[in-house]
Amino acid sequence: MKVRVQSIRFTAGSRLLNFVQKKADKLEQFYDRIIGAEVYMKLENAESESNKITEIKLIIPGNDLFAKEQCKSFEEATDRAVESLRRQIMRHKEKVRVQMSNHKLNMRLGELRAI
Repeated sequence: MKVRVQSIRFTAGSRLLNFVQKKADKLEQFYDRIIGAEVYMKLENAESESNKITEIKLIIPGNDLFAKEQCKSFEEATDRAVESLRRQIMRHKEKVRVQMSNHKLNMRLGELRAI
């Protein structure tokens, strides 16, 4: 999967970029049709310690999934955003599965009515 990372208001080191790539790649375990991901890491000008924001946009056929987390570190924010996306993937897959089963049921009913 192609992961595009942008760091805003700071320069991301290779260790952080590798961490983000590794975490994003793990999402492919849950859904093999992921096209790519766009990751935005922002350093907010706030007084609090939780001034690091990670936004991940996961590009999949039909929809895009999005997660945004703000934490004390980019690693923690990335972990939380990836976990949120994992849950969204599971819901998306279930929705697609239900739609497909309903479609198959409607096709069978159509065949029975034709008889």
